[in-house]
Amino acid sequence: MDLTVVFWRNLTAIAVTSTFLCLPTITDAQNTSRDLAAQREIYAQAREAQARGRTSELQVLSAQLTDYPLLPYLEFQSLRPRLISLAASRADASDVDAFLQRYPDSLLGNRLEREWVAALAEQSRWADVLRYYRPQNTNATLTCHALRARIEIGDKSGLEAVEPLWNVNYSQPNDCDPVFEAWRAEGFLSPDIAWQRFSKTMQVRQLSLARYISRLMPERERALSEIFLRIDSQPERLLSDAALNRTDPEIKEIILHGVRRLAPVDAVMAMTALEKHSSNHSFSREELVAARQFIAQRKLLQGFVAETEDLLSSNTDLSSETLVGWILRDALRQQNWQRMAAWLPRLPEEAKNTERWRYWQARTLEQLHAAGVDHNEALEEAQSIYYELAQTRSFYGFLSADKLGLPYELVDRPVPVSEEDINGLYNNPSIVRAYELYMTGDEVSARSEWQFATASMTPEQVISSGRLADSWGWHRNGIQAMIRAGYWDDLQLRFPLAYSDLFANAAREHDVSTHLLFAVARQESAFMHDVRSSAGALGLMQLMPATGRETARALGLRVTDQDLLHPETNIRIGSRYLTQLLSDFNGNRALAAAAYNAGPNRVRQWLRQTGANPIPLDAWIETIPFAETRTYVQNVLAFSVIYGYRMELPIAFLTDEEASSYW
Repeated sequence: MDLTVVFWRNLTAIAVTSTFLCLPTITDAQNTSRDLAAQREIYAQAREAQARGRTSELQVLSAQLTDYPLLPYLEFQSLRPRLISLAASRADASDVDAFLQRYPDSLLGNRLEREWVAALAEQSRWADVLRYYRPQNTNATLTCHALRARIEIGDKSGLEAVEPLWNVNYSQPNDCDPVFEAWRAEGFLSPDIAWQRFSKTMQVRQLSLARYISRLMPERERALSEIFLRIDSQPERLLSDAALNRTDPEIKEIILHGVRRLAPVDAVMAMTALEKHSSNHSFSREELVAARQFIAQRKLLQGFVAETEDLLSSNTDLSSETLVGWILRDALRQQNWQRMAAWLPRLPEEAKNTERWRYWQARTLEQLHAAGVDHNEALEEAQSIYYELAQTRSFYGFLSADKLGLPYELVDRPVPVSEEDINGLYNNPSIVRAYELYMTGDEVSARSEWQFATASMTPEQVISSGRLADSWGWHRNGIQAMIRAGYWDDLQLRFPLAYSDLFANAAREHDVSTHLLFAVARQESAFMHDVRSSAGALGLMQLMPATGRETARALGLRVTDQDLLHPETNIRIGSRYLTQLLSDFNGNRALAAAAYNAGPNRVRQWLRQTGANPIPLDAWIETIPFAETRTYVQNVLAFSVIYGYRMELPIAFLTDEEASSYW
């Protein structure tokens, strides 16, 4: 066992016992806690000495941390800069070996091993590359180094393993080039393999790479690749290019690619081209169905709704949830319930039985009955569906419960985890290190250690890790553990009351519901305070920097991007922004949530589209053009109910004003 665990486990085991049994922490644990606090301080001093290059001071401080869990981080950072010089000088590498032996199968051990293999390869130490390389701890670059090492020592059998590395739809690292050249020189690159990779790169439109691969092809395949590139750049040539009359099997692939390129621009022309070529080429049924579905979806987006409905009506095998769902939402915008009734049965069976479409089946039956179209049996069936859905804890379940005046179904079954299950996790050094990194404020490294530890856990251990993470206040990891385990009924773990004081203060300051603030933060970040989205949104409430700065000015504040990662600042500004959106949209939480996700201008545009024919709120939400925003709004409303339960302050799923509103 990693020696860093032994000392630390004394505290954690006692602390967990106290958590479970609600007992006061005993004196031994208090002493251990003081020891840990002292060691954290020494560790912080050691990190500073290391950063400033004060080697002697670092050695003195490190000697006081022999049983501290984060000592490996000091050792790693001292060893890492020396790898290149050790490899170049062929000096004694016993420090590397010692580190790898002390911390086998660890995050840092694996990282050092990878960097050491790369350093050895850079110095052409091929025998040592093979000595240290492990296939279980690799990436594309290291795999290529290992294959090259085998070639350099005269073992060409490894060339048989190159094809999967080469035959991908992206460029591999330059370090792979010598291996690929040797592979081609030995005749492994067949015309078929070359075409496979060319085709893969064309599908993802890596055109420069595709042209490079084309130059490696024999004359026949090169000529076909030129046709492929021509149709890709000018897909309208599908109707006129004589080269597409060739009987080569690759021509079918070129035509199908061209159809997908043409359809977003001119779906009618794409369908004409597909039908023209389908009589000359033996496309499979699956290929034709997929291509026609793709074109049909683009026809709908381009306004050819009636034509597409006719197509789907005469070709039932084209029905998909995407296509039929688009038509159903179009019917909802028009409040055409007879059209809804005609198309709901055409959903694929699996989609037909989802909560979403069961709800709209009930709504359709209810509306047709109200219009005098159907008999009492329709209303009874609608109420039966509502009752069934009302037994679920979900957006459609809460809507259905409101329809029937039933209480919400809020199943809350804490995940079964014992004290022994929790304590068992502390046998894992990565869990111990994750906690200490978290406590020292290095959450990036803490998350890496946590992910490394949980990657190999059993389902039971994953569940235990969720409870453990939540007890640390690391709520996102608790939420993710429940998702990974597929355990949905522990509402404490899945919907934590994180940063409750900050949310309560913000709610009072801005006169907004605490439930709604919790729901938005849960949906946006799962309470990960330092998260940065790919779009640049920051923090708990995922504020775009420009929005954050503008909203902060209204509060008399000036903030930087870094400020928006601080929970207090982020919650205060995010709450102010949400309050502003609620004011802009007459207090309607669904519209405000949609604006929070997609932007207020888009929501105003969507409202203008239904302005001449306003529709009920549930239909408006269902017809939001962006699937992401649609899901977002549904989750925020449902999460608000769950947070009402968690706070023991139950709230209505929709207010009276929201439930009766038309937009």
